[in-house]
Amino acid sequence: MPRISYVDPSTIRDPELRGYLEDARLHGTPRPESQAVRAHQPEVLRHFTRTWNAVFKQGIVEHRTKELCRVYVSQLVNCTY
Repeated sequence: MPRISYVDPSTIRDPELRGYLEDARLHGTPRPESQAVRAHQPEVLRHFTRTWNAVFKQGIVEHRTKELCRVYVSQLVNCTY
């Protein structure tokens, strides 16, 4: 099965992008591994993270709706947690 490599944060010169990876490492969301894959395309990482922050951290979507999304995704991927 093919795998996409993770970008090493120390190789990223843009402080904004490095900050996104560091924030993911510290808080665990979005998943640091996923962010390291997105870093292959800096604009994807930038736009994804800005959207994630607006929706999840700044509360554009109410908490109940976010919880329903989490349940839906966990069911979709057969997560038993």
